[in-house]
Amino acid sequence: MLRLPLLLLISLPPVCAELRRDIEFSRPDGYSLTLDAWVPEGPGPFPTVIVVHGGGWEAGDKNTYVPPLFPPLIRGGFAWFTINYRLSPRFQHPAAFDDVNAAIVWVKRNAAAYKVDPTRIALMGESAGGHLAALAGARATSATRVAAVVCFYCLTDVEARSKRFGSPGKNVTQLLGGTGITPPELAKMREASGITYVKRDMPPILFIHGTKDELVPFAQSTSMCAKMKLVGASCEVFAVPDAPHGIGGWEEIPAYQNYKEKMVEWLKQKMQ
Repeated sequence: MLRLPLLLLISLPPVCAELRRDIEFSRPDGYSLTLDAWVPEGPGPFPTVIVVHGGGWEAGDKNTYVPPLFPPLIRGGFAWFTINYRLSPRFQHPAAFDDVNAAIVWVKRNAAAYKVDPTRIALMGESAGGHLAALAGARATSATRVAAVVCFYCLTDVEARSKRFGSPGKNVTQLLGGTGITPPELAKMREASGITYVKRDMPPILFIHGTKDELVPFAQSTSMCAKMKLVGASCEVFAVPDAPHGIGGWEEIPAYQNYKEKMVEWLKQKMQ
């Protein structure tokens, strides 16, 4: 018998579908990385979302932080995959970035088995996962290109945030190494920032960000979107008024919930 999290049991439509758990998609240097897959009812192929969890690059897994995203994606008719990636400080950049790309390649290669339309795959991440999603979208190759990206309160410019706060902070230090903002350290921050790779033919991005985010400033989303528009790329910033960092905390506030309808409608539009 299929056992689903309580959140999904409450929110799922009464249809027969399948949640497949703990599927290995990559084994870098012998380290097993797994994902969970939601396969909708019907023949497909379905538009698909690969979900990347947050946790400061040091914490979390495929079932933490991101569960509020699953019910609206299911109701929207999407297949989805939620992935693990290697965490800092044991693994530094670009390990997690490489793992996200490995997941994209794996989903494309296994599209038929999961009723996925390989031309309609989106990447979605929150917090650290949003940083990885934006970076992967901006740096995509022919093998890793996706149709769209959704970033929740993502760090797009590590250098700008580090300068604003006077230091990179523990999480960035664990991810990139270095504790200051010297020229070599700033160069490494730029290399790990999505805003560095903005170009006209990159996938469209929807930035969803609370205006009262004290961890990742709201300007991180508006700055990258502004640069994208300047070069002719497509993007949109969806502000959640007065919301802090973290969709988990948003669940208790009805006024914050309209982001769910927005992300589903935006994804459907971009993956027609």
